[in-house]
Amino acid sequence: MKECSPSLSLFVHLFVLLLFVHLMVLHTSRMKMSFIRPLLTRRGFSTSSENLVASVLFERLPVVIPKIDPVVYAFQEFSFRWRQQYQRRYPDEFLDKSDARGKGDYQIDYVPAPRVTEADKNNDRRSLQRALDKRLYLLVYGNAYGTPSGKRVWHFPEKVYESEDTMRKCAESALKSVIGDLSNTYFVGNAPMGHMVVQPTEDQSGSTSYKKFFFKSQVIAKNKFNIGKCEDFVWVTKDELMEYFHEQAEFFNKMIIS
Repeated sequence: MKECSPSLSLFVHLFVLLLFVHLMVLHTSRMKMSFIRPLLTRRGFSTSSENLVASVLFERLPVVIPKIDPVVYAFQEFSFRWRQQYQRRYPDEFLDKSDARGKGDYQIDYVPAPRVTEADKNNDRRSLQRALDKRLYLLVYGNAYGTPSGKRVWHFPEKVYESEDTMRKCAESALKSVIGDLSNTYFVGNAPMGHMVVQPTEDQSGSTSYKKFFFKSQVIAKNKFNIGKCEDFVWVTKDELMEYFHEQAEFFNKMIIS
């Protein structure tokens, strides 16, 4: 009987060694998953000692272009007059008159829509037809998580995380509970725009701290929503928002850029 060559014997030994290493890695990974799986299915990514809250900044984008700053307007006016005075003049025979406007067309009267609406005049903060050149944010009045029982405060639509797949899904549920249908909304990204850790106050003995995550959502092609599950609601600008959150004014001023 012929003996195996040294190269063949070395190949067999390497194959057996690689097979052994592969089986060990597979066994180790299964052991890790059997240990981690109960932790994942128990509460998602949260702990039992600290609650998570998803809060939604539901905003309406500006409807009209904001007014130009006086300095910018003065520069644009100067640039226009400079071009009119020093621009290159071409003979009429070099200019194409086929698409030129008829004489007097530029004198057609044009009356722009008013920038100040009736809601602005009456300071109706329940209407979306106000502050057309600014962003508006929805606030609801009622019971909020973390406040003493029976105390109603102004807050963003929110919901405590329970069994949703992600915090984004929890935020969608929070907004849906207030406005109903989400077909005229758009959530900007899956990640929150900010978060804060809320510590219990002195009159909340026995309460634990919780983390609140803020998600941004925008109004899409809608002028009015049927707001429910609250006693009152308002649509306010960023400056007006600070009137409702005196203690967190600095935080919201940094988180909300515009």
